[in-house]
Amino acid sequence: MNQRRRFRFLALLGGLATIAVGGSAMAPAPKGPQMVVYKTPTCGCCKKWVEHARANGFEVTVKDLSDLSEVKAELGVQPQHQSCHTALVGGYVVEGHVPADLVQKLLREKPTNIAMLAAPGMPQGSPGMEGLIKEKYDVIAVTKSGKASVYATR
Repeated sequence: MNQRRRFRFLALLGGLATIAVGGSAMAPAPKGPQMVVYKTPTCGCCKKWVEHARANGFEVTVKDLSDLSEVKAELGVQPQHQSCHTALVGGYVVEGHVPADLVQKLLREKPTNIAMLAAPGMPQGSPGMEGLIKEKYDVIAVTKSGKASVYATR
């Protein structure tokens, strides 16, 4: 996807988020960073990740879709980085079970070269995937040019 189309798509999504939270200049100030999460309506771990994001100060709008492939394609989420849900926050894509503190760090630091943070797959023990097993996993940073590197290990 070319960069101009992606920015138009993100601008459209930002406008939808504004409408979802009040949409007028008289609306109360948001409590925390605005996040839009695309997920399927039946995914329990996605619901738990949304709860994790909200518990960590994010104002989350959920968009339940039966198929996320179009959203992932529009946002440039490559198959090797995909997980069960996709979020937009502060102009960044957050793919999968990325811990909220890493999203907050990204928003504080505002790196201009990073387009996305991803926790590919569904790592056991990650936010929303808590349970008896806790596996080590990498959170990947993907640049606007598509280069991936480890952002953090958990």
